[in-house]
Amino acid sequence: MERDPIKATIPLTFFEPREIPTYATDEPARDSFGRRIDYLRVSLTDRCNMRCVYCMPALGMQFAPRPELLTNDELLLVIQAAAAAGFRKLRLTGGEPTLRQDIVELIAAMKAVPGIEHVAMTTNALRLRRLAGPLKEAGLDRVNVSIDSLDPAKFRQMTRGGNLDEVWAGIQAADEAGLHPIKLNAVIVRGMNDDEVVQLAALTTRHPWEFRFIEVMPLTGVAGLAEEGVISTAELIARIEAHFGALTPYGQDPADPARRYRIPGAPGKLGFISAVTDPFCATCNRMRLTADGRLHLCLLRDDEVDLRSAIRDGATVAAIEQIVRHAVQIKPWGHGLPEGVLPTVRGMSQLGG
Repeated sequence: MERDPIKATIPLTFFEPREIPTYATDEPARDSFGRRIDYLRVSLTDRCNMRCVYCMPALGMQFAPRPELLTNDELLLVIQAAAAAGFRKLRLTGGEPTLRQDIVELIAAMKAVPGIEHVAMTTNALRLRRLAGPLKEAGLDRVNVSIDSLDPAKFRQMTRGGNLDEVWAGIQAADEAGLHPIKLNAVIVRGMNDDEVVQLAALTTRHPWEFRFIEVMPLTGVAGLAEEGVISTAELIARIEAHFGALTPYGQDPADPARRYRIPGAPGKLGFISAVTDPFCATCNRMRLTADGRLHLCLLRDDEVDLRSAIRDGATVAAIEQIVRHAVQIKPWGHGLPEGVLPTVRGMSQLGG
């Protein structure tokens, strides 16, 4: 019996062109809820030179064999197809994206794809001191840097070995290279770094950066930590306001998951990303490409569509564009955490956040 492409099982399933509808190519892709999906987060590798407690389990982490990862040529084919479908913005993630060989050349090639307007990167900054200048010259627009603590010992504990001095040097190199606006990210975990919330927020009183507080999420391998350690945005704001006074709301981009504020008189901004306690599914404009070539339709669901099989079977850019458009069409409304639906297939290091 021929499958109904909409009702077929989605996880890790490749939809051949004959099994999916033919989508018009004269308009940007929109999902079945009318949302324009134009932002692709691209995981370049599932490997990382840190082992953060909210990202990877302490033991048992397995990485994909390198032949299973998309090559540079395969990645560029996907980017060309996504751009043809209306994607305009890329965010390069990992694991740690700077571990990818030829990262400078790869970024230059991505930025040259017609339709791609903006390329950013989320990094732990351990290699950024050397790479910031070349990445900027290649066309990288800006960076997000993960920095969960300003205490070297606590930082080493949370990252299982990370060097805070190297991260800080990377941030300064990015600033000097002009990778602006710089955004710093901290995943706040109760009992680990929640005592530093005010200190982290205070960075925005000295620098024109945006510091973003992110709720720990119940992804594979760290669900127990998320259940015990999540702190709501409301509690974080209350702690900051108790020290600095009332925060001022700052212009909100509808597609930005961060609720943005400013400490009175501060040159920088604060952002709060609350996927668990205050979801932003209604304005979601993004999808994720895993390092092994799957389009992951929602961060906190397991739904995926396989592009790698199509590419390695010889699919053209136009054929991949049709699969991308189909993936957009079947993107779910949002996560199922309120109903107890938890992701089980991939951890954060495999998705890139």
